Amino acid sequence: MKIAIPLETADFEHRVAASAETVKKFIALKEIVCVEKSAGQKSDIRDDDYQNAGALIGEDFEKTVKDADLILKINAPDEKE
Repeated sequence: MKIAIPLETADFEHRVAASAETVKKFIALKEIVCVEKSAGQKSDIRDDDYQNAGALIGEDFEKTVKDADLILKINAPDEKE
């Protein structure tokens, strides 16, 4: 299963739907995890942290969620998404 974690787009939102530690747990369950580039930046989680946990980094929303079976977000998707 592919799990996608996109960047939160709401101006007020500083959280991200998964930490690097959470990604490690998904990877241990043999899941594929793709995190959108800079998704964790406002939460002080670097792309390198996600990569070191085993995640792929998606360049943008579309590439991150392509073929995803599950999309994790804090807020509901906006109209563009």
